Amino acid sequence: MAGASAVPVPASHLDAARDAEPATRAANAAMAAPLPFSDVADFEAAKRGLIAPVPAGMVRTAGGTVLWNLGEYAFIDGELAPATVNPSLWRMARLNMANGLFKVTDRLYQLRGFDISNMTVIEGASGLVLIDPLTTAEVSRAALEHYFAHRPKKPVVAVIYTHSHIDHYGGVRGVVDEADVKAGKVAVIAPAGFMEAVSGENVLAGPPMMRRAQFQFGSMLPRGPRGQVDAGLGKGVARGTPGLIAPTRTIAQPVEEHTIDGVRIVFQLAPETEAPAEMHMFYPRLGVLNMAENACPLLHNFIPLRGAVARDPRIWAKYIGEAIDLYGPGTEILIGQHHWPVWGRAAAVDYLEAQRDLYKHIHDQTLRYMNKGWRPAEIAETIDLPPALAGRWSVRGYYGTVNHNVKAVYQRYLSWYDANPCNLHPLPPAPAAAKFVEYMGGAAAVIARARADFARGEFRWVAQVMKEVVYAQPDNSEARALCADALEQMGYQAESATWRNAFLYGAQELRHGVFQIPARATMGADTLAGLATDVFFDLMAIRLDPAKAAGQSMVLNWHFTDRSEKLALTLKHCTLSHRMGQWSEQAAASITTARATLDAIVLRRTTAPEAMAAGDLRIEGDASKFALLFGMLEQPAGFMFDVLTPGEGR
Repeated sequence: MAGASAVPVPASHLDAARDAEPATRAANAAMAAPLPFSDVADFEAAKRGLIAPVPAGMVRTAGGTVLWNLGEYAFIDGELAPATVNPSLWRMARLNMANGLFKVTDRLYQLRGFDISNMTVIEGASGLVLIDPLTTAEVSRAALEHYFAHRPKKPVVAVIYTHSHIDHYGGVRGVVDEADVKAGKVAVIAPAGFMEAVSGENVLAGPPMMRRAQFQFGSMLPRGPRGQVDAGLGKGVARGTPGLIAPTRTIAQPVEEHTIDGVRIVFQLAPETEAPAEMHMFYPRLGVLNMAENACPLLHNFIPLRGAVARDPRIWAKYIGEAIDLYGPGTEILIGQHHWPVWGRAAAVDYLEAQRDLYKHIHDQTLRYMNKGWRPAEIAETIDLPPALAGRWSVRGYYGTVNHNVKAVYQRYLSWYDANPCNLHPLPPAPAAAKFVEYMGGAAAVIARARADFARGEFRWVAQVMKEVVYAQPDNSEARALCADALEQMGYQAESATWRNAFLYGAQELRHGVFQIPARATMGADTLAGLATDVFFDLMAIRLDPAKAAGQSMVLNWHFTDRSEKLALTLKHCTLSHRMGQWSEQAAASITTARATLDAIVLRRTTAPEAMAAGDLRIEGDASKFALLFGMLEQPAGFMFDVLTPGEGR
């Protein structure tokens, strides 16, 4: 998961929301009817072992800025769902209110409800082993302080990242000092490929992911029965300062056992599952199996709405099956880095078997229909879970959905193209929309028909057809309003928190426009420093403006003294390419510096002339080429681009 921090949004945005239409009330009642709402075992499990809740339900900075506030969800106060919230989602929204310090078993504790993810604490012989230090330093620090308020204060001796999503590593600087890591006092442990995965998912496509994440998490929606109620994996993503400390130890073998401060841990790598780099852990002496984020009590995403490389549910199911075989006989408690535990060996194995079969069923049935020639949307409308799975709360689609996961499987195997040549080279959305609206008799005629369909509860179609009018005429206020109304009703019906958030945030932007937030860097210093130099120059290449590079050709040598790395960077055909480990005799200039110095220049903490004056940057040959190169690179633009309308230049 990649996060999206919340910012204050005017309450008037929520006031503009409509009530649930009769069709929405009927749809929610119909979907809720067969579900086992009398089963309250999850509510008991979510509260079991509570020592103390999050103090005042809130985390603030020293200056008083609120970074996390469960009080925003005080409206979630009863079993009966409002008409504007899917009853099943309302149930999960209530469960995700469980918060505080929990004792899972002797020596193992969890801090839940400080962020979207959990921080697990294992008490070792002399110190603490922390697993997944949340998203930001401030909330991670507050969570650990809450632990120390109720347990003996011991030093942190190890931090373990279960996988490469920011809510599982971003808060590391709140719980350990990098100086202690460098001195060997604190080990930082992660699965193989962790740093590459952090770079790949969050850097090269970082800005659009951040924008899309606003829709997935509803971070800029007001909280309330007609706004954001949950994020599926938790209430939402905490604000604050994310960071990264690179691992000092990498788990590289499929199964490895280590003893860390007296705690035996068996690591099981599970790559290309929920994250490109992920691992499970079994603690034999505690009888606890930690499945990281691969077996949450819900259906996860094969592609999240924020975007990512399509995940492989076949491999995902395989690693869950392996965990059952390897650790099931010794497991007394099952935990994850989201939500609450499962107690009892039989219950844990049963739970994992359902998770295994959930992912495999969607994968296999999608392939079955693909092999009959069915198209993505057709398969997505046809496949459902078998009754033995669909009736279990732990596989409901609060985060992912069967519908969009089916499309992810199709994409993974056959790409975006459905093989119909009519869809191979269509007009772009805006000109196509103009032609559609013209063919349908003009905007007024389309809107009139859509209003009749809205009254019949055909919200999906209304949103679909109004999108065409909005793309054809972005300033058509009537079309925008009707599209917003349709999206809103779809949000009220959605069981998935991410679908609800996306629909409602889409409605909000259609009504109020794009909410501009203060410009900020899309990549922090820790992330930049953690980039492999190979990826750093890939990032430079995607920022090259071909218009500025037209007619230019050159080769630059680079030598990074702090990493003992050399490379040759070539500009040709308005394209940057580089070769690691190479050194060109034909280079126009050779640049010697530290990667840390180049990072500082990119972050605008210094300039090239200042670095040269300080002796931190040396250029042999034509020094003007350095400035020429950086003059061709686009500065990162703000990521609050249009999503619901064509946008400028499209």
